[in-house]
Amino acid sequence: MKSMKFLIALAVASAAATSAFAAEPVKVVESAKGKVLAGENGMTLYTFKKDKMGVSNCYDQCAKNWPPLVAASGAKADGAYSIIDRKDGSKQWAKDGMPLYFWVKDTKTGDITGDGVGGNWDLAKP
Repeated sequence: MKSMKFLIALAVASAAATSAFAAEPVKVVESAKGKVLAGENGMTLYTFKKDKMGVSNCYDQCAKNWPPLVAASGAKADGAYSIIDRKDGSKQWAKDGMPLYFWVKDTKTGDITGDGVGGNWDLAKP
């Protein structure tokens, strides 16, 4: 009976840890400009100055160059991270209300080549 209680407790703890891990849409990585937010793939995330709180204004060619950080079906907002609706029906992660994007010219973890592009793109910071 003791071992059964232990296994149940272990299963509950494991499920809690897994759900907490799954809730994190981003991670923090080091760059030449300090710590920045990155997607699960390790690629740096950015914010767009032409966006408004909770609203993406990056579509078509913009979204090809700056792919949004897509929120998976069933993803839940957590703390500073929210999920916004894009006009194409997809969902996108945002931090402090500002939508998050990747930059197609970044090729490895820690790359920050999109910072300042066109005067409209900023590194997403933790």
